[in-house]
Amino acid sequence: MASGLFALLDDVAGIAKVAAASVDDVVAQAGKAGVKAAGVVIDDAAVTPRYAVGFAASRELPIIWRIALGSLRNKLLFLLPGALILALVAPRAITPLLMAGGAYLCFEGAEKVLELVLPHGAHGEGKAGEGAGDPAALERQKIAGAIKTDFILSAEIMAITLAGVSDQSFWMKAAVLAIVGIGITVAVYGVVALIVKADDVGVALAANQRPAASLFGLRRPEPGEAGGLDRALRGLTQPLGRGLVRGMPTFLGLLGAIGTAAMLWVGGGIIIHGLEGYGVAGLGHGVHDLAVAAGRALPPAVAGIGEWLVGAALAAGFGLVAGGAAIAAMHWLVEPVVKLFRKDAAAQPAGEKPGA
Repeated sequence: MASGLFALLDDVAGIAKVAAASVDDVVAQAGKAGVKAAGVVIDDAAVTPRYAVGFAASRELPIIWRIALGSLRNKLLFLLPGALILALVAPRAITPLLMAGGAYLCFEGAEKVLELVLPHGAHGEGKAGEGAGDPAALERQKIAGAIKTDFILSAEIMAITLAGVSDQSFWMKAAVLAIVGIGITVAVYGVVALIVKADDVGVALAANQRPAASLFGLRRPEPGEAGGLDRALRGLTQPLGRGLVRGMPTFLGLLGAIGTAAMLWVGGGIIIHGLEGYGVAGLGHGVHDLAVAAGRALPPAVAGIGEWLVGAALAAGFGLVAGGAAIAAMHWLVEPVVKLFRKDAAAQPAGEKPGA
């Protein structure tokens, strides 16, 4: 009986080791895939805070929470099953879809660069007044727009993740996609919540005359004069608060610039690697060789960083060119065709009335 029990315990321990190894593999694969999607994640974090701008401070976190839930629903209920079905039914379609997503990132990044160089006003100003008299309607409109934008970025994140685990088993793909989807959503919207509330925290710190007595605003201080510790601490907390308030616009602008650069870098890199998969390897080899040459020209301590930066800059440069081409095609080809079809559709009922 004792030997049988020990054998059972030994089997359980063996199963536990296998399960632990599997969990480690899943986490490792998810980590690698998440790093590859970093560019899209940065852009997601840079884009989302604008959807909470213009609302009462009490509504900012609920808005971010609802967008985060919508993002999680996008990833787990729609994109994850779609990615797994695609991997089973049409695995060859993953690369072209990934390249199409990369082209979209290049398009969006190039549009932001073009807007910076040649400002042409905000799109859709005519619609800006919709829901202006109804804060609840405007909030729903903003959240719906944010979730739609998130769907596109989330699709690219899941596609990059799927491409990174294309040689793994079905269940490994499912686990990695789920972990990356949940982890990135929590990380992005946690950071977004901190960004959105940073100015409120700054205002509270700057106005707080008794930071020690109030425990930085966690409890109401007792009546009385500020003590020595209050006077000592507010010399630190009040400048910090003013710095947060003044620095957030600059920080958001910097974050937006990093997000744009990341979109171009990731999008350009995706297209370059996709072309290599179809036998067009000259561009990828050229980028790699130039990056390696730059790394060799630098001191050994920074050679790796320099090589990465040059490779990323070249991929971003290609992404900017590809995005510019996409903008030109959209402006000169797609939009005229769409307008033509709309005119035909609008004229069709009027043309049919006389013969009716």
